[in-house]
Amino acid sequence: MKFFVATKNAHKLAEFGKIFEGSGISLFSEKDLAKPLPEAEETGSTFRENALIKAREGCKATGMPSIADDSGLCVDYLGGAPGIYSARYAGEHGDDNANNQKLLKELDGVAINKRTARFISAIACVFPDGREFTVEGAVEGVIDTKPNGNGGFGYDPLFITEYGCFGVVPPEVKNAVSHRANAIKKFKEEIKKYI
Repeated sequence: MKFFVATKNAHKLAEFGKIFEGSGISLFSEKDLAKPLPEAEETGSTFRENALIKAREGCKATGMPSIADDSGLCVDYLGGAPGIYSARYAGEHGDDNANNQKLLKELDGVAINKRTARFISAIACVFPDGREFTVEGAVEGVIDTKPNGNGGFGYDPLFITEYGCFGVVPPEVKNAVSHRANAIKKFKEEIKKYI
């Protein structure tokens, strides 16, 4: 089955590709289109709502079943922030370094046992006939006091799980245990009801 992945984030697209490998699901993206998609306005108040907004836009623009991910980091000490604002926490969308520096500043002096956090990924699927569903996955961890490694993207260099820091572990480890991997596992089960 063919799906359009409604994202402009090359890192997310690469992770989707790796995690869906061998599943029988073919992924298409904006680079396969004649012209870029307009930027979807993320006006939702939850990861699920924003994922649906993006998937609906992708489906409308392409006429293909579309999937979209909305994900982010939720830090308990900060009341769940940065949450849905993870990509633009420091102001400019997608400035990973600035976002990480702001997070470290917000947690300066906070003991490691109070720096608990989770990555959350909501994946929405929208079909041209109007059917749609969402799934959500998470992975628990803590926020380190300094960045580690050059792997991953976003907050990965600060996020430590029982498997290691996402900025350090090999991509195949992260892609097996991440929030996105956990959401995609649920997606693969849910999609069976629709095909």
